Amino acid sequence: MKVTIRQIAEAAGVSRGTVDRVLNNRGKVRPEVEERVRKIADELGYKPNLLGRALIKMKEDIKIGVIIQNTGTPFISTVSDGISRAKAEVENFGGTVYVHPVDYGNVDQMLYAMNEMKEYGVRGLALMPIDDEKIRKVINRFSAEYHIPVVTLNADIADTSRICFVGQNAEQSGQTAAGLMCDVLNGHPKKIAIISGIESNTSLSRRIRGFRKEMGLLSADTILLPTKYCFEDDKTSETIITNILREHSDLDGVYITSHGEKGICDGIKKLGKTGKIKIITCDLSEQNYEYLKTDEIKLIIGQDGVYQGYESVMVLYRLLFNNEKPEQEYNYTEIVIKTKYNI
Repeated sequence: MKVTIRQIAEAAGVSRGTVDRVLNNRGKVRPEVEERVRKIADELGYKPNLLGRALIKMKEDIKIGVIIQNTGTPFISTVSDGISRAKAEVENFGGTVYVHPVDYGNVDQMLYAMNEMKEYGVRGLALMPIDDEKIRKVINRFSAEYHIPVVTLNADIADTSRICFVGQNAEQSGQTAAGLMCDVLNGHPKKIAIISGIESNTSLSRRIRGFRKEMGLLSADTILLPTKYCFEDDKTSETIITNILREHSDLDGVYITSHGEKGICDGIKKLGKTGKIKIITCDLSEQNYEYLKTDEIKLIIGQDGVYQGYESVMVLYRLLFNNEKPEQEYNYTEIVIKTKYNI
């Protein structure tokens, strides 16, 4: 019959926790108590659970790295919340999650952070990548040379050996925005401005691509102005929209693929065009919900940032702990449409 920790504890006159600490070498037990527990365990014929110990050791060895681009936006805060939840779960099981934010679009910082993660001994890396050839090469080196699997989150990167992507289908999001823009402008928009964050964010560039492609199919006569980049900064976005409206007073709509909504709404308001220009944006935030209520923003196309942060870490944990491979290469989040009537 298998000898249990409870039987040893009763025979030694100590708690089960004390027996567990002695048998698993966790310390914090007086030497004379430890000696008594080990002697009784031997007399009763206790056999350690080698599989259980192996699992504990495996969990302790799991180190996961996370690198995100810190834009300071409400959306990134939701991604960070998801990462924090996953970190708490992994570390509750004895693993470790290192989180390293880098400045938005800063390639050198990201390369440094990736090297730091390798030095930490991570066995998996979740990465919000920058679309840059040097980043691409290091991702492939992680896989081929270091045997460290990489999961991309929020933004994907082509021609790499990353194992899967967790985030929105950005091109489909852009197509959705085009369809909605046509609907709110009665099917025939005359002129649309597109304002984005930075060119090196593939999620943003794919939204633009989807929007332009679908708008061309739905309303070929619509003039789509060249994309302007605000670097997710409200002052910059206000300057951009002000300059656009001075040159294009007949503007019908604005598609915003990134943060910068406040600057755009402020610029439009100062020129007395609130409500006349239809705005579709992409961030679910309390600020944007207020703009919906006042009709300064017409529609929001959102994504689940918490899930992106959480699942990108947990995909790696399941792979490292139980060799559970991702079920699919593209783990897309739901495309959520918000109006003032459903917030």
